[in-house]
Amino acid sequence: MTTTEVSAIDRAFLCLERDVAPMHLGAVAVFAPRRPVRPDRVARVLAERAQQISRLRLRVRGSWIPPGYARWEELPDFRAQNHVHVHQLPSPGGRGELAVLVAELNAVPLDLSRPLWELHVITGLDGDRFAVLVKLHHALADGCGAIEAGLGLLDGFTPDQAPQQTALPSDPLFDTVLRAVGRLSRPSRLLCDALSAANDLPTTVRQTVEIAASVMRNMRLPALDSPLHARASAARRVALIPIEGRDIRRIRARHGGTTNDIALTVVTGALRRWLDTRGYTLDGRTVRALIPVNYRSRGKSRADNNQLSGYLCDLPVGEPDPATRLRTIRAVMDRNKSSGPLRGPGAFPVLAGLMPSIAQLFAVPLAGQAAGLLFDTMITSVPLPNVAVSLDGASLREIYPLAPLAAGHALSIGVTPYRDIIHIGVQANRCAVGDLEKLSEALPLEVAELVDLDS
Repeated sequence: MTTTEVSAIDRAFLCLERDVAPMHLGAVAVFAPRRPVRPDRVARVLAERAQQISRLRLRVRGSWIPPGYARWEELPDFRAQNHVHVHQLPSPGGRGELAVLVAELNAVPLDLSRPLWELHVITGLDGDRFAVLVKLHHALADGCGAIEAGLGLLDGFTPDQAPQQTALPSDPLFDTVLRAVGRLSRPSRLLCDALSAANDLPTTVRQTVEIAASVMRNMRLPALDSPLHARASAARRVALIPIEGRDIRRIRARHGGTTNDIALTVVTGALRRWLDTRGYTLDGRTVRALIPVNYRSRGKSRADNNQLSGYLCDLPVGEPDPATRLRTIRAVMDRNKSSGPLRGPGAFPVLAGLMPSIAQLFAVPLAGQAAGLLFDTMITSVPLPNVAVSLDGASLREIYPLAPLAAGHALSIGVTPYRDIIHIGVQANRCAVGDLEKLSEALPLEVAELVDLDS
């Protein structure tokens, strides 16, 4: 049976899993078919292609030797069709009805004893369209890996190759012990390994201490009246908002910055409007966002495992001028990029990846509960190739990412530019955010305000 190691950071995502805070990524893809939709056919096509994707055949098997160690292994008699489900939207089948159903489906945790993914085919959308909700556990792949797996489900893409077999765990300490025991009969090789480990140890220790110290320095008590923090709940609300890409290009041409800088500014302005409708004092207020960053090296397969870090960005929701908000966010993100993704308080995912497996069992869940001490919300940008793709001949028209919602947080936001549309997916704690439509309406209004600065 083919097995692969579960990396340290992937184990951390498994340790974070809770019924009220499931750690799967989501994406809502909307397709426009040329012929009437046959949901059974779409489900069969998806299942046939998923069956060929090696990573989707894997489940997690834990072990207590060493404590907390886990491995990926192929599920015997794996049947992809057991992970593909079909649903029908109620009339009129608009974006609102789609968001309600997606919120219900996405709130349900994945079964950790099975391969960690699900596909939900949703028919009944207006315009004879259909949607597919993809749920993929963060331990299985990061955003880039999820896209790679998703492409294998579409027309014209080749499934990935089977993973290489390995028996070595990813725990650095245990890995070193195994190598030492296996080479006791070769003193010269053992000496070389020991010297190499000794050379690497100061760098690893220094990186660990630097990140941990930075995290501790940047912890703060969240504002008592902040609507972005709430008691964890399994109930969800979802909003799916498209923004015209040409408007973003106009803003960028006039004011500079990256598409991500402008997206962050749009979200900042929308949060400002939303907080104002709730009667919150805005002067001097900031919202600290975690911006996940992929630091995978060139040439490394996206399906290997998570390679994640992050930046912290204080969004200036108290600033009334949109141009100043954009300049402030650009400056903060430029400083983050200059420091790099492996330094600073936002690099705490790297810190999780440096922990021994036994420490993760206890430290990671506690850290997850304390996420609110470090940031108020997560805003992730998910890259997608800007090429026309299809599923069983139906063209992909929209795709909205859904980021996991950390325990104690009220909102998470995902952004995906694709085919001249910026797709924004918002996932909210339903018990805490009963007015998600106000935030949704504020996003295009903020874009319009930034565009009007050109005139």
